[in-house]
Amino acid sequence: MTSLAVISLASATLLPGGSEAAFAGLWCQGHAPWALWVAATLGNTLGSLINVALGRGARRLRTRRWFPVSRRALARGTLWYRRFGAWSLLLSWAPLIGDPLTVLAGVFRLAWWKSIVLIVIAKGGRYALLLLAADLWLTPWCQ
Repeated sequence: MTSLAVISLASATLLPGGSEAAFAGLWCQGHAPWALWVAATLGNTLGSLINVALGRGARRLRTRRWFPVSRRALARGTLWYRRFGAWSLLLSWAPLIGDPLTVLAGVFRLAWWKSIVLIVIAKGGRYALLLLAADLWLTPWCQ
């Protein structure tokens, strides 16, 4: 389970990766569904909170010449965040847009408790759906 938590954490940061393969492999090995859900949700949530912390730190560096995000991209992200605000974190589970949304939550200094609650809902929901999918479609392939 520790490996699933670590893989889930890494895949929630800006590092490339996905936890679904590890999740499926452990499912096929017969691990308890609740333990898979807890490990994946916890790891993925912690990874997203690292992104929130990075966003909080990046805010004061945004005027530097070497800052990796262009002013235009930051302006687009600002418009998105102002439009949808904290609720956008309910999409933190989504590939490609989820990680930047968690960074933006940090840039705009969303309260930690709000970040945690919304990210846990999003990540927990994602892994609950993965459990359902595994039960419906993966189980016959595991034997």
